[in-house]
Amino acid sequence: MVKKYDVFVELYNYGGPMGAIDIIKIFKQNKTEYQRIRKILDTLVRMKLIVKNDYGYQTTMNEKHQHLFEMLQYCIKNDVNYNELFEESVAKYLSQAFLKKPFGMKDLGLNAKTVSKVSGVLEKSGFLLVLSRKPFKAIVPYNSFLGDLIAYFGHKVLVTKKEEVYVDIIQIELTKFRKLRRVNMRKYQKLTETYKIKFIQHSLSLEGNPITLSQTFRLLRDKIAPGGLSVEAIHEVENYQNAFVKMMQNVNEKAKITKENILNYHFLAMGHKKEIAGILREGDVHIKGNPNYKVANFKDLSLLLSKLVKQYNDFVNVKRPLKELLEFAAYLHNEFQHIHPFFDGNSRTTRLLTFHFLLMNDIPILDIPLGLLEEYVFSTKGAKRRDDNKLSQ
Repeated sequence: MVKKYDVFVELYNYGGPMGAIDIIKIFKQNKTEYQRIRKILDTLVRMKLIVKNDYGYQTTMNEKHQHLFEMLQYCIKNDVNYNELFEESVAKYLSQAFLKKPFGMKDLGLNAKTVSKVSGVLEKSGFLLVLSRKPFKAIVPYNSFLGDLIAYFGHKVLVTKKEEVYVDIIQIELTKFRKLRRVNMRKYQKLTETYKIKFIQHSLSLEGNPITLSQTFRLLRDKIAPGGLSVEAIHEVENYQNAFVKMMQNVNEKAKITKENILNYHFLAMGHKKEIAGILREGDVHIKGNPNYKVANFKDLSLLLSKLVKQYNDFVNVKRPLKELLEFAAYLHNEFQHIHPFFDGNSRTTRLLTFHFLLMNDIPILDIPLGLLEEYVFSTKGAKRRDDNKLSQ
């Protein structure tokens, strides 16, 4: 069913005036929907998001409306239902959730039904991480999109600096997971396929690929190439899938990380740039937008990679507790980012290596949830200074 923000997005995209009949045609609605569409348009007028003139209804472009449009576009790109998310109850929930880490059913000042409903919306979108179902206990990691959503509804954006340690909870969840996987391997494999596609889209979105989540599913699962994307953008997605499949194959075969595996991952992931795929750089590079981030001199690359592989082998030769595994995963990630052995495609290769390491240790990380992507970036190549402990958390 067409709702008010659907109409706003269409009007903003179009730019010129439209009538209710035009809206009905665009959304392929029955003419019996005319009165309902008129009510939506009148609601948008009262909200001062659009105006009515002699030619129909039209958006007025200003900074506030542009920002709203960009927020809605973010939802579209990431397959988030903005009609569920853009509600006063969601904003109030979030404004309280950011102050409490973690929080329970009674901590948000809302009734249980509202907490349950909003929690479902946020979890489905990848913004809420549930720590316990009974009793309910969860966290909402801060990101600027949710902060903007809170501000849009007129609430203050305040975030607690309290840090929690979740190793014990993760250990309990791992035990449950391993039991469930043994009794239902087919369902686990189905979930793996879904999370693989989400990870590919999330990972490449960080690198500027414009493909949406729904387009990624159509391309990789249904083999339907989406329109409106460049050939290179499509090949970039397909190539990263090839690299992910190779990583999973190596994990299943218990293959350790080697320099050759690193080069192979990069070769597969960057097949659309054959001149650099699988080849160590022979020149200096810089992290775009972050002059504080220092990467290794290209003359030291081979030595540094060999050293990192040796550290990895020394580490995995001894059985380690979960906390040490997570800490080494953060070190492996940040050290490889620092080495930055390629002209392009370093970050996507870094994530494959980190996942390889964790999966080899039976820690089933198959995606970075949407709500954690921003925090992840600012704990890695977006950080002013390297902090392995922050990334580990």
